[in-house]
Amino acid sequence: MKGTIFCISGPSGVGKGTIVKELMRIDPELAISVSCTTRSPRPGEKDGVDYFFITHEEFQNKLDRGEFLEYDEHFGNYYGTLKDYVTMLADQDKLVILEIDVVGAFMAKNYYGSTRRVVNIFIKPPSLEVLEERLQKRGSETEEQLEERRDRVKFEYGQADKFDYVVLNDEVLRATKEIHDIIQKEKTK
Repeated sequence: MKGTIFCISGPSGVGKGTIVKELMRIDPELAISVSCTTRSPRPGEKDGVDYFFITHEEFQNKLDRGEFLEYDEHFGNYYGTLKDYVTMLADQDKLVILEIDVVGAFMAKNYYGSTRRVVNIFIKPPSLEVLEERLQKRGSETEEQLEERRDRVKFEYGQADKFDYVVLNDEVLRATKEIHDIIQKEKTK
């Protein structure tokens, strides 16, 4: 069904961003929701494409006005999905992709519950050791932040069985194809 929202979720470093980029490359019918963040851009990230990079003050103002579908804080930075942006895409009968954390996926499902179809997909790494290796290779976190991420992974793994689908990211193209197949199946419902 067009206007369906697909939440792609999972622990940090699992490959959500890589999979979403590949999905967008292979399927022009998909539209990605761009989230806001107060963190600085990583090398190669572009404002309005990867995130809307805003100040803490701008984020707080949007929060005070109730503009976020969901938001969360990680390591001193805020991340949030704008309700109007997601709704605008869904109202255009797009298949909307949200690259979002576990809590955000549940919040999206609760918010749209009766008005939109929301499908939550959890991405799982081949092992915790592989996930740890990916996080360290990324090189964008301090040791303290890595430790916080490790603790968060335990919580996130405990939520996987509450998702509509769980997809193993043992190989990006295979995992992307599996998720694309899920999207194709769900859009016919």
